[in-house]
Amino acid sequence: MTTLSYLPPVKPSAIALGTVFNHTASLAVMGPIFGETYQRARAADSKEEFFRSKEAATAAATWSSSLAGSAIQAYGVGALINATGTLSYKGAAYLGGLIFAASSAPAIISQLVTEKRPLDTVAVGAVARVFETVGLSMFLTWWGTRTNPFD
Repeated sequence: MTTLSYLPPVKPSAIALGTVFNHTASLAVMGPIFGETYQRARAADSKEEFFRSKEAATAAATWSSSLAGSAIQAYGVGALINATGTLSYKGAAYLGGLIFAASSAPAIISQLVTEKRPLDTVAVGAVARVFETVGLSMFLTWWGTRTNPFD
């Protein structure tokens, strides 16, 4: 058997909508990056000059990697919802909380304690991560993730 046969199926529409949900939450954090890029684009003498610039390349790479990461995360959360048999919003909130604790909490603690970043900066990132984990889990539970609703 191939490795792909072990990956749990997730409804394609759940992955697509989860990607949009997650990407939107990510853009809230990356908004300042795109805002600065937009201002430089307006200041550029020509469109060609902007598209050859480092800022355009950085914005395109950031946006596309964020989109790909959002899709992978939407699939992963949907697969966990299916694998755990989560059917309630309460269960989805707990599952999202566990995902948050495993994936984001260590970095947030490090940013506060070791890196000594400003609390407001860390808080914005933490809120975005809560949306990307707890919010995504609850959204996907609402939408449905099972390819066969009778599973």
